[in-house]
Amino acid sequence: MPVLVASDLDRTLIYSAAALALTMPDARAPRLLCVEVHEARPLSYMTETAARLLADLGDAAVFVPTTTRTRKQYQRINLPGPPPRYAICANGGHLLVDGVADADWHARVLARLAEECAPLEEVREHLLRSADPVWLRKQRLAEDLFAYLVVERELLPEDWVKELAVWAENRGWTVSLQGRKIYAVPKPLTKGAAVREVARRTGADLTLAAGDSLLDADLLLAADRGWRPGHGELADTGWSAPRIAALPERGVLAGERILGEFLRTARDPGRS
Repeated sequence: MPVLVASDLDRTLIYSAAALALTMPDARAPRLLCVEVHEARPLSYMTETAARLLADLGDAAVFVPTTTRTRKQYQRINLPGPPPRYAICANGGHLLVDGVADADWHARVLARLAEECAPLEEVREHLLRSADPVWLRKQRLAEDLFAYLVVERELLPEDWVKELAVWAENRGWTVSLQGRKIYAVPKPLTKGAAVREVARRTGADLTLAAGDSLLDADLLLAADRGWRPGHGELADTGWSAPRIAALPERGVLAGERILGEFLRTARDPGRS
């Protein structure tokens, strides 16, 4: 029976230059591999060691990139190893099979959102009405499923995010602050639900997962074992759960550690 490895990407396996957290002397910094280019500029990285681990993982498990990115944003990433058969985009809104969105899965997601959540347009209007132009830089809709804002983090009032979370909670939505982005996402739109579907299709009897943000909590809870890095919303809030290991590593070295844990466990699932 296959082992399924479902991992968040940004700030879990891949890192922007601002998120690398290279605190060691320059001469001891790890060699980096660029895995994403956007508008002719390098955007995301992993260590060369992490890249080798990921390539090996593709032979030991069913690796499923699991991201809040849109399909277009995900397709900019060029990960080492064999192309994944499955990928999860838009926080579970799209399940890609050999690079093509599964229409039946997407229709099931849309039906559930219509039944359980306030409409996207209502949430978008609230975001634009309540956000301050002093710190708001961009607003975006992602795949007509959820919304996010790009902000100047140092100017963002902490209470504004808390108030938004309360407002969203009462309408079936959740809020996540990740770096310079504030996400408003319908509660039923989850990575965990999509991962369970992939596990059903592949017949996996062991699911491993990793993630750093509150939007990854349900992904971790859907797994048999999981890891979170020493940075991100989950670490900042002290989030914990059974079978989820909180790693001390931060930044790009956390990605390397997570891939090492994935590979070790996939090769020897019975090892504690």
